[in-house]
Amino acid sequence: MSTATRGIPKGSLYSGSARLIYQRHRSMVWQAILIVAIALGLLFWLRSRKLDQIEAVTINWPFISAAIKDHLILSFLSAIIILAVAIPAGIALTRPRAKKLTPIVLVLANIGQAFPAVGLLILAGILFGFGKPIAIFSFAAFGILPILRNTIVGLQEIDPFIVESAIGMGMTPRQALRQIELPLAVPVTLAGVRTTLILTVGIATLGVFVNGGGLGTLIIPGLKLNREVVLLTGGLLTVIVAFTLDWLARLAEELLRPRGI
Repeated sequence: MSTATRGIPKGSLYSGSARLIYQRHRSMVWQAILIVAIALGLLFWLRSRKLDQIEAVTINWPFISAAIKDHLILSFLSAIIILAVAIPAGIALTRPRAKKLTPIVLVLANIGQAFPAVGLLILAGILFGFGKPIAIFSFAAFGILPILRNTIVGLQEIDPFIVESAIGMGMTPRQALRQIELPLAVPVTLAGVRTTLILTVGIATLGVFVNGGGLGTLIIPGLKLNREVVLLTGGLLTVIVAFTLDWLARLAEELLRPRGI
């Protein structure tokens, strides 16, 4: 036992650690409870409603499960494309040879995200056709900025002295990137991943405009036909999906975060 902890009762150390763990993960516990509460509340509310013929067309398990499946496909595949493009691009833009290009790329990414998502989606549909692939690539183009920016910021915030020391001890720049820079940038990068997941879940509701499916197949008809039950069901299911993916991303962030950070 170190001199700093000598004389402190062992039980108090354990209770202090447990309290710290609880405080750190308390919001995740409450988020999980909120997700379950919303899902159960929606289920009981729908069971108590007497649906008319129009509402019954969409408020049934086969239709809802297919809409959720399509929504997850749109969200996950868009996020995978974004990760595959934005993280390597962010790493490349922090290397000495490409640092001058960083402001230009960020400006272009900001301009791309400022473009209305529905406008980009419809334009892509008109030019390239309709279906899930067009929706996925349109959403990916729209959501690159958060991860790109967070990857760049996460790497730029690392103390250069740490990297220089590692290289001075015999590491190559590539080894220093893989073993030191990327692990230290994990928290900031994963925060960008969480933002992108929520963003893609939200804009995936627009996939219905190009025949891409998703929970927009409940929300848009609910608006058009003035069916509040259908509209609220689609909206709450989107919230549940977004909260669940955010919770899973937070869990991944805790598991991948280097110790001591």
